[in-house]
Amino acid sequence: MVVIEQEPEEPTRPSSPAAEEQAAAAAGGEAVRPSSSAAPEEAAAAAASGEASRAAEEEEEAFEDALTDEQLREKARSQANDAKAEGNKLFGAGQYEEALSQYEMALQIAAELESSEDIRAACHSNRAVCFLKLGKHDETIKECTKALELNPTYLKALLRRAEAHEKLEHYDEAIADMKKAIEVDPSNQQATRSLFRLEPLAAEKREKMKEEMIAKLKDLGNSVLGRFGMSVDNFKAVKDPNTGSYSVQFQK
Repeated sequence: MVVIEQEPEEPTRPSSPAAEEQAAAAAGGEAVRPSSSAAPEEAAAAAASGEASRAAEEEEEAFEDALTDEQLREKARSQANDAKAEGNKLFGAGQYEEALSQYEMALQIAAELESSEDIRAACHSNRAVCFLKLGKHDETIKECTKALELNPTYLKALLRRAEAHEKLEHYDEAIADMKKAIEVDPSNQQATRSLFRLEPLAAEKREKMKEEMIAKLKDLGNSVLGRFGMSVDNFKAVKDPNTGSYSVQFQK
């Protein structure tokens, strides 16, 4: 509480030795104690006024603190958006490594903010496309997955992760992402076209893997059956036309 000092009064000549002593004490810098005290009612009123003033000051300080915190949050959000925007500029200029650094900076700032999922998801998705341009498909998948953890219906992240899976010949995973993208946006032509392209590739890969597995089993079987004068050629894999599954039949 701020105390306002009164203007000094003009000095008067003392009329008695006691008054002279009081004047001398005042001249020496000592405060003169008043000879009478305030009435009890006045003292109570002054105390109440002081308490009310302190309460008002505390309330004002709390309001200022809250306002300052809000301003700091807005400043941090603005800084995160600025870093993301700078990353977008660098990406447009083909400076993918530099763009990655800006997106990472935005993520670090946004991590300290509440309700920043939108900024963080966008930055992870943008980092994913940078890695895609750099041919780092595993990193693309990781960043897209982080974006989708924050926003499961993030269409761009689904499409980018599907593209990275396709580059790595993870056709089944790419198909799953494209199907999810169509659920999010049934009119998305990119996802629809990709799905038609991916399904035959996935079927071809499954067939190839099956043939490779049969070849490995044949080699293994020959090494075992050779001890008994037999070979895998005595066995034939037969495909069931109804189920598409295979069974092994023995032939002499």
